[in-house]
Amino acid sequence: MGQGFLADIRVLELADEKAEFCGKLLAGAGADVVKIEPPEGSSTRRIGPFYEDVEDPERSLYFWHYNFGKRGIVLDITTAEGQERLRGLVSESDVLLESHPPGYLDSLGLGYEALKEINPGLVMTSITPFGQTGPYRDWKGSDLVHLAMGGVMMVTGYDPTPEGEYDTPPVAPQMWHSSHIVGGQTYPAIVAALLYRERTGRGQHIDASIHRAVNCNTGTDIASWTFNRLETMRQTARYGAPQMVPETLAQTKDGRHLLAFISSEFRMGREHKQWIEMLDKHDSADDLTDPKYEDLEYVVRPEVSRHIHAVARRWVSRYMFDREVWREAQSRRLHWAPVRKPEENLADPHWQQRKTFTEVYHEELGRSLTYMGAPWLSEECPWRTGPRAPRLGEHNAEVLSGSKPRPPAKAPPVSLPGPRSTNGEPPFAIEDVRILDLAWVVAGAAGPRILIALGAEDIRVEWKGRLDSMRAGVMAAPKEEIDGKPAQVNPSGVFADVNPGKRSIGLNLRTPKGVELLKELVRVCDVVVENFTARMLERFGITYDVLRSVNPSIIYVQQPGFGKRGLYADFLSSAPVGEAFTGLTEQSGFPTPYPPAGWGYLYLDWSASYYCAMGMLSALYHRAKTGRGQYIDGSLAEPGLYLTGTAILDSQANGRSWERIGNRSPYKPASPHGAYRCRGEDRWIAIAVFTDDEWRALGSVLGEPPWSRDDKFASLSSRMRHAPELDALVQSATQEWDPFELMERLQAAGVAAG
Repeated sequence: MGQGFLADIRVLELADEKAEFCGKLLAGAGADVVKIEPPEGSSTRRIGPFYEDVEDPERSLYFWHYNFGKRGIVLDITTAEGQERLRGLVSESDVLLESHPPGYLDSLGLGYEALKEINPGLVMTSITPFGQTGPYRDWKGSDLVHLAMGGVMMVTGYDPTPEGEYDTPPVAPQMWHSSHIVGGQTYPAIVAALLYRERTGRGQHIDASIHRAVNCNTGTDIASWTFNRLETMRQTARYGAPQMVPETLAQTKDGRHLLAFISSEFRMGREHKQWIEMLDKHDSADDLTDPKYEDLEYVVRPEVSRHIHAVARRWVSRYMFDREVWREAQSRRLHWAPVRKPEENLADPHWQQRKTFTEVYHEELGRSLTYMGAPWLSEECPWRTGPRAPRLGEHNAEVLSGSKPRPPAKAPPVSLPGPRSTNGEPPFAIEDVRILDLAWVVAGAAGPRILIALGAEDIRVEWKGRLDSMRAGVMAAPKEEIDGKPAQVNPSGVFADVNPGKRSIGLNLRTPKGVELLKELVRVCDVVVENFTARMLERFGITYDVLRSVNPSIIYVQQPGFGKRGLYADFLSSAPVGEAFTGLTEQSGFPTPYPPAGWGYLYLDWSASYYCAMGMLSALYHRAKTGRGQYIDGSLAEPGLYLTGTAILDSQANGRSWERIGNRSPYKPASPHGAYRCRGEDRWIAIAVFTDDEWRALGSVLGEPPWSRDDKFASLSSRMRHAPELDALVQSATQEWDPFELMERLQAAGVAAG
């Protein structure tokens, strides 16, 4: 076992919930992350849930999850002494991660321009709601507002009425996913900046906007509009689409749900055939044994597909959830999954075999708790799984005593050639890196896209006999011909969105010649990445041992649905399957009797792509330091588990199983907090009120309606007790407003809205 990827890196974290997840990722990758808190402690210590429901800044399960693996000190940076101490720490650190409002650190003499004089190699990273510049830079953000403005909510929710009207608002999936999204995108940027520093000796300032990150996370929906000018429809627990698609949730006898999902247009006919055979085995096929269903062109018709789904749902309704009928479907290579609650994964033997969870002892409690461990497996650079989150000021003595300035950045190492740019522009961070890209669909193919933006060359390997399902006319340009040729496999908007900047080669790996040509490419590449099923390439004689025999320093990142190692290695997965399995689907939607709302777009595909990019860049950084390549056993599903850690701790500490809460604020007190109807068809505004001052500002903007001065709503605690009544009153006022005008007015008054 080796050390972590970033074992030589020190990170100073001056951050709240906006950036703590990014710091958690850096700590897991081996960096020494020092969390710097004010004397009263970080505001996130006051976010619940709390251990045994005792509100105490040392018992916040939220804080424990997001600050796992960090050290902690107290420093008052508003004082001259605290500022001088921080400058001393900056002189010996590599990264400063902060989430203060734009301009705040500059006002203290601690902005990037000042700090780079102390440490020219410093990588300062600012994660803020709307970035350091632009008309929104001083606006307030919240998880709800970011998911609204970024486009997530508008495609997530419940089916419209038969008349096509929405009688339920858009849904913000819980919990804190805007921070997860920006953290997943910012980690690769930080590691790229460290690689850039290896080449040039220079640091830089990274400006990360949560709003921009969330908007980029819904990229395929942007492609839908760009290519087709089609708006998507919210649909219960399935992706937004321009038209209604078959229901994918099947309710069990005890009111739980399974996901029964058709993976792609390319395989729809084959998968429908498997569905029918499975149902017939259980005498539940209804009319599906009629010979007409053997015609693949017939079964892919929308109305026929809906009927097949309905028959399957009736079959599922005969069984209890714990009967796990989804396992039989998976044995038939079908994309079925249980819609689990996060904590239901703790006892799953697959995750135990992968050591996905880890036991952490809390000496102050006299017991251990199970935490999320690693999002992937690496023997060369194991993910760091501990220690527990720091108590307030716990590491002051060891961090603040005996500090020595960090020496100047070393010259670029021989293993990573220096900049080759000759046009006077700064070089790209990894412009000498070449990726052999066998990845497909969004989860795999979008990861290399991040490295391309950082300068890498990408050679995409495809074969006409097994095309990427993204090419199947998904959001295709509305033309019958392109450049005078029939539009068959090249006009897909999704494919274009996910694969820009790549070169393409056709190789048939089912032939010895194709395998030999692949090996020749491996000799001249730095990274091989793929996300086929776990043993696909093994069938062609392609393993990590074979790859490194050809190129000893090769980095091989594999990302099948459930990983290479473990009981479910051969299970099929996709974003909907992974979201259902890990608890992400169940964490989205209104309380029972509503079903889970799930996600209206490829959330876990995009999240998995960030982890794919993290793995590649982290391994490149490690190789730059050591000359050694490595194998990373990743998965689509584990990043989903990594986002549910607070709920998993809550189940252990308080015996509380996850229950959906709609658009209410999870654990961080706020009211009103939700999506409210505005003027126009299906127009809404998200409003998040956390303080009494914000409440009074909301009332003022809405024209001081009588209820805004009611003593019943005067305090935050009282507003939360009367939240349903208050939501109705707020909507009675907002429905007269244009949503964009109201957003501008509320933000000008200091209320988070979007």
